[in-house]
Formats: sequence, C-alpha cells, structure tokens
Amino acid sequence: MATESASLALPVLPLDDEVVLPGMVVPLDLSDSEVRAAVEAAQAAARSTPGKPRVLLVPRLDGTYAGTGVLGTVEQVGRLADGDPGALIRGRDRVRIGAGTTGPGAALWVEGTRIEENVPDPLPGQVAELVKEYKALATAWLRKRGAWQVVDRVQAIDDVSALADNSGYSPFLSTEQKVALLETADPVARLKLATQQLRDHLAEQDVAESIAKDVQEGVDKQQREFLLRRQLEAVRKELRELNGEQEGEESDDYRARVEAADLPEKVREAALKEVDKLERASDQSPEGSWIRTWLDTVLEMPWNEHTEDAYDIPGAQAVLDAEHAGLQDVKERITEYLAVRKRRAERGLGVVGGRRGGAVLALVGPPGVGKTSLGESVAHAMGRTFVRVALGGVRDEAEIRGHRRTYVGALPGRIVRAIKEAGSMNPVVLLDEIDKVGSDFRGDPSAALLEVLDPAQNHTFRDHYLEVELDLSDVVFLATANVLEAIPEALADRMEIVRLDGYTEDEKVVIARDHLLPRQLERAGLAPDEVTLEEGALRKLAGEYTREAGVRNLERSVARLLRKVAAQHELGERELPFTVTADDLRGLIGRPHHVPESAQDPAERRTSVPGVATGLAVTGAGGDVLYVEASLADPETGAAGLTLTGQLGDVMKESAQIALSYLRSRGAELELPVGDLKDRGAHIHFPAGAVPKDGPSAGITMTTALASLLSGRLVRTDVAMTGEVSLTGRVLPIGGVKQKLLAAHRAGITTVIIPKRNEPDLDDVPEEVLDKLDVHAVTDVRQVLELALAPATEGAAPEVPVAV
Repeated sequence: MATESASLALPVLPLDDEVVLPGMVVPLDLSDSEVRAAVEAAQAAARSTPGKPRVLLVPRLDGTYAGTGVLGTVEQVGRLADGDPGALIRGRDRVRIGAGTTGPGAALWVEGTRIEENVPDPLPGQVAELVKEYKALATAWLRKRGAWQVVDRVQAIDDVSALADNSGYSPFLSTEQKVALLETADPVARLKLATQQLRDHLAEQDVAESIAKDVQEGVDKQQREFLLRRQLEAVRKELRELNGEQEGEESDDYRARVEAADLPEKVREAALKEVDKLERASDQSPEGSWIRTWLDTVLEMPWNEHTEDAYDIPGAQAVLDAEHAGLQDVKERITEYLAVRKRRAERGLGVVGGRRGGAVLALVGPPGVGKTSLGESVAHAMGRTFVRVALGGVRDEAEIRGHRRTYVGALPGRIVRAIKEAGSMNPVVLLDEIDKVGSDFRGDPSAALLEVLDPAQNHTFRDHYLEVELDLSDVVFLATANVLEAIPEALADRMEIVRLDGYTEDEKVVIARDHLLPRQLERAGLAPDEVTLEEGALRKLAGEYTREAGVRNLERSVARLLRKVAAQHELGERELPFTVTADDLRGLIGRPHHVPESAQDPAERRTSVPGVATGLAVTGAGGDVLYVEASLADPETGAAGLTLTGQLGDVMKESAQIALSYLRSRGAELELPVGDLKDRGAHIHFPAGAVPKDGPSAGITMTTALASLLSGRLVRTDVAMTGEVSLTGRVLPIGGVKQKLLAAHRAGITTVIIPKRNEPDLDDVPEEVLDKLDVHAVTDVRQVLELALAPATEGAAPEVPVAV
C-alpha cells in the first residue's frame, strides 16, 4: 500500500513520449531548453540547501502532463557520448503533482507530495508467487535476447516495488503502458500489471516466431524446389544435346502434339482449350496433372483409324465353319452383315445420316456352347481386331461411362478403353456375361449400356471422362448371356437376339474330333499319332459321360482320358500309339454318369409304376428332362386337397391346380375314377427338390401323371412331353422347343409331345435330331393321354398306390 508525506516544491522537467520510473538512471540532453531550464533551476535551488539538485520528471503526452511524476536527482552534468551537453538523472520516488508555485530560474515549479510505499515483510504467499512468476518471465525474455548479465541483476531484486519499476527498462512497453505503471501507487498491483504486460508480450513473441518459422520453411521449400527444377531442366538439356535432339522436340509439348495429331475438329478444339489451361496452370497445380492425363488419353485414341473389312464372303464363311461346328444362325447373320457392308461400300453408302453400318448382336445360350470364342472367330472372319470386355459382376455405372475428371484416379469407361486397346474405331467388341451386370447405390450399368448398344444413338456416345463425342456406330458389338430374362427389357430391345440352344450329339462328336481333341493332345504333351479316339468312344463320351448343351464338360472328359493314357505310358503300363475304343472308357475314366432311361432295366425305370410322367424343361444350362411323380393319400389319414413339393414357383403351382380341376371335371369322360380325387388328397412331387422350378410348360405332364395314377396305366418310357394345359383341356404353346427336343434326344427319348401351335418352331431343330424323334403336335389333353399312356392290358395295376 502507499501513503503521502509532506509536500515539496520542485522544478518540472517534462519528458515527451518518455517515462522514467523510480530506480531508473537516464541521460538527458541539455540542448533542449526545457530540460536545461529545469536542471539550472534545480542547481540554483540546491545552492541554498544541502544535497543534490532535484527535479520532477513528468511524462507529457500530446501536450498533457500526467498526474504523477518522479522525483529525480541530478547525479552529474557533463557531455554525452556524441559531445552534446547532458545530465545524468536518477529516479527516486513517486510524487503526486499539485498546484503551481514560484522558484528560481526559468523552469515551471510545482508543489508535489511524495508517495511512500509500504510492503509487508515477510511477503504474503500470493505476493511471493507473483514475484517468482515475474522473475521467471523476465528471465525467459532476457535469455531470448542474450542479456545474461541483466538476468542476474533482476534475480537479485527482492523489493516488490523496485521489481515492478524495473520493467520500465522494457523496450516493448508503450508510453501509455509505462504511464499506467507510473500512476499505479500500490506496489503489488503494479507488479501484477507488469507481470501481465510481460506475459502478453511473450505470447505475442511466440506467435510471431511460429509464423516467421513457417514462412521461412515455406520460402526454403520454394527455393529448394526452384533450385531442383532448374537443375532438372539443365540435366534434360544436357541429355537432349547428348542425344542430338532439338529444344522443340520435348515429348511433353502438348500443343505441337495436338496440332500434329489426326483428330476430329471438335476433339481438336477441346484439346487445344485444355492445352491453354495447361499453359496457364503452374507446375505445382494438381489441375496440371489432370489435364496431362486427359490429353494423353485423347491423343492415344484411334480417332480416324479403321481396319479394312474383308469382303470375301465365301472366305469369311469358310473361316467360321472351320473354327466352329454348328451355330448356323450366327454364321448366317455375320455373312449377311458382311454382304450388306460390301454392297453399301460399293454404292458409296458407308456413312448414312452420320451413322456407319455397325451391328449389335446378343448371343443367348447355355454355358459351353462357344459364345465367347465365337467373338474371336467373327473378328477373324471380318479382318477386324477383337476386344473382350468382361461385364460379370460390374455394379458401378462409371465402369461403362467413365469417371468425372475431378475425381482422384479418374479413368475412362470400359468401352473407351476397349476402343483404345483395339487401336481402331471399328473393332469387334465382345460384351461378355451381359446378363450378370448388377446395380446398387453406385448406379445401374445396364442403363449406361443403353446408349452404347442403341444404333440410333451410339454415333454420338459421350464418356464422362472424355466429354467429347465418340462414334461407335461402326463397332460390331457381340453380347453374351446365359438367360435372356435376366437382361433388362429396354437393353434387350436394342439388341438382335441370336439363340444358341446347344449342340446335337453328332455336332459334339465333330467338335470333339476337330477342335477339342487336337487342343488337349497338345496340352497333354502327346503327338496326334500317339493317341487316337474312335468315333464310338467320342459318341459315348458325349452321350453317357456328359449330358450338357455345350461341350465344356466333354472337353474336360477328353482331357482326363488323355492324362490317364499319358500317366499309364510313363508308368510302363501302356504302349503308344494307342487307339481308344468305346469299351476302353470304363477302364480308363470309370463308369458312365448319364445312362438313358430307355437303356435301363424295365423294372428300374422311373416310369415303371403308374403316376410318373416324363416332362421337358429349360434351365440356365440348356434343356433338361424333368420327371413328375403323383400319389393319392389314404382317405383315413388326411383330408382331400393338393400337396405340391419340389420347390415350385407360383406359375407351376397354378398349373397343378388346373390339371387337378380338369381331371375332376372331365375325368368321367376319360373313364377315370374321379371319385378318388374328391375323397383322397393328391400329392405331386418334382424330384431334384433343391432346384427351383417354375413355368407353365409342365401342365400336360402333371395331368398325364395324375391320369396314369387314377387309371393304373403306365406312362410310356420313351415318351416325353411339354405344354401348358387349360381348364378346358386345351394344350397351349410354350417356349424353348429346340432346347427341349435336344434334351430329349440326349436322354434317349424317341417320342415327344408338343403343342400344335409350336409346330413352326420345329424348323429350328436340326434335321438329324428330328429324324430320330417322333414328334406329335397336339391340341387337346385327350390326345396326350392316348399317346403317353400304355394300354391297360400292358400296364394295369391291381390297386391305385397310396402315400402312407
């Protein structure tokens, strides 16, 4: 705390923009008239009183005097370092300035009251902590400035008032801050103020140093990068001179490359705009790398490259026949396409309405029939390059249309990449497994394919990455699929559907002899004359060891057979050359897996009991034979009704209800005991219960099975049937006739019943298959029962079987 003592009369020494605190020693220039007048007045007054001359040091801000000054004693008068007269004055005590008074000399005299400061001893705990904090902060600041001698002096000050006033030496304090310290009479409050001022300054200094460090690091990095780039340019220049290249031949001169490239006009304009952006962009800009990648992609595209089609129509047909047996529909379509292309070229109609004469075909058929390999043969026959695009499992729309260039790692779509890989604008592009394309939150790739596969739109196809028009109208697109229903309807509408329903047994033998066997002989390390397969062996492999629409498993069986022969030869068990006959197959690769029903013992056949009929179905693997079993429950064990098993779909369940209703209503006309259907529950089962089944074509098969069960007459073993049944007993048309007849032929069936309205579909069935099948086209269920059920004398059963 502070108290005031008796008043003093002192000459005023004004300090402009300066503040002197008690304990400070300052030199003052006597050249200033006010300073000289105050010192001379103090010297005059000191002549009559003992002690050193005294003056009142008062801060003056903007012409206004502060209310508190410092009593100073003139320690010495002489000359300063620069030779000017000066005085050395030491600050002693604070003085409260009062009214003016008179005194000797020309200086202003005022009355003042000395302010006495009292600090308790010992210091309270909080004050001691404040002293400790101030000394720590002052020491940190002084060490940063390298003032180690001053550090010791500050540490030696124990008086609170003197410690606070010592901050008057701090150069970072403004005049206003020093005046605030001067006018704070309480020593503890003054020390708190000095501590806060020092703390704020250190915080500002830390921020300033951090900013300066960051700036310096950035500047150093830029300078280092600039230096390295200049060095890199110098190295490149030396390499160019060493290799004899000119300055203008640098590979990244995109403007020269674009102007020299053979680009369509709109593509050239877009590329030059990007080159302008690249020239304006800095080397550090990420946009520069995006533009370079885009320009590289555009320049690598074969914008005006076209392969010349081979218009040798007989030669193209010969190539297709040599590389693939059967598949006449596809071969005819490719031959037609080439013939039309030839005539358009001869008449100057290569481009009509901006569109060229491309083609979009969808090859639909079961696995293993040669859809994928057919694409290579088509390209070979046409003299074009071939590119395969696998679409199975693709779920991202950007895979087809490409990514936007703003994305990191953006790429063009698969279609653009296929054209780029082919190196021409008219390749044969195989879109493999188009029915396996999925969709999720990333979009629907099949929808993105609509523009690609639409002949009316694909001459202006836009990829999201390129963002320039790409003409796809001269591309031959071949899409492959196993199931037509899995292709979206809008996409299927844009393609010409060509069905590959599978091979006949004769075609499989030819394929195995001409294609599969030579390939597998080479893979097994055997010469063509070392192992020979008789036609009977190949036929048995195709008919009894494999039962499929294609030839994939047949090729595996041939490979397995040749591996077995090669292993036996290496073990010394068999001499080469060796001819494999049909009788040798069992000893080499085991027993057959698919023995026809007609070749089994009559007592072991499925149709050896009433209530079992043979139907025909179409699966994802082609046509297949489907058996239907029916039984009646004991009237005492359950209520009347219909039970269906075998994992059936809704359409097939409805067909079973229709068959049962028809027999209940018309059974008397057919001389069947329909009373059993009213009193006893009927059960219809389709074996292979793990496989889902659906469709209306099993209607007459279920009707025949129930009629056989009620009449006790067996269904003929050699008869298979397909057709939808109505409530009035009409046999309605179905699909997949060719695949079903091929399946019946493979299974050893000799008689097939189909709807009358499907009779035109027989034109698609190979002649060799029709020659071995007795096909009956029917319109009514009565005809089906007459053909399918054996006479009662041959197969009558004493009792109707029941399910217990």
